[in-house]
Amino acid sequence: MAVSGVSSTDNSAAAALSGAVSSSSDQEQRFLKLLVTQLNNQDPLNPLNNAELTSQLAQMSTVSGIEKMNTTLQSMVDQSGSSQTLQAASLIGHTVLTPGSSVALKDSAATSFGLDMQGAADTVKVTITDAAGNTVRTIDVGALPQGTKTMSWDGKSDSGVAQGDGSYKINVVAASGGKSVAANTLTYSQVASVAQSTSGVTLNLGAAGTAALSDVKQFL
Repeated sequence: MAVSGVSSTDNSAAAALSGAVSSSSDQEQRFLKLLVTQLNNQDPLNPLNNAELTSQLAQMSTVSGIEKMNTTLQSMVDQSGSSQTLQAASLIGHTVLTPGSSVALKDSAATSFGLDMQGAADTVKVTITDAAGNTVRTIDVGALPQGTKTMSWDGKSDSGVAQGDGSYKINVVAASGGKSVAANTLTYSQVASVAQSTSGVTLNLGAAGTAALSDVKQFL
């Protein structure tokens, strides 16, 4: 009799379904072969349980459906990435506001920068230091709400002396009710080129480095 053989075949089928296979097509072929073997070797007096057969078919359908869905989603992600790259290409030559702490002063002209407030603050203070680390300007901004705030430095020290051309660092400290509030500095840079990477669209900002498209706070 093949009664014991049926039980062994059932176990083999379950193991095959739970094991790894090289592809969805291989999995389907292996499943069908095992299913046919089960049907051919079942005991007429104890045929294959309909509920078990239905469950196996449902599992196979689910696995196949999930793989097809993953393929479709990946295709959508790839298309979305290409679309974002094309859209970002239109930013080349434009100025963007992104996270950064360096500002360049030229001809003692006013230099713009920004603050990214993670929460509302009662007091906000910005300090600007030169290449040697000396503080040349302290700006008492006052209270600010949560969000992005654009600011400008006139290129002068606290005593009103125009500073020389070069790179300066900006730092922000914010507090509310005596507790620190997270805040980041933002700087303006010109987009030189764009690129698509595994992490998304990246903007090349020349001397300012690179920034993710999602990090841009403002376009000009």
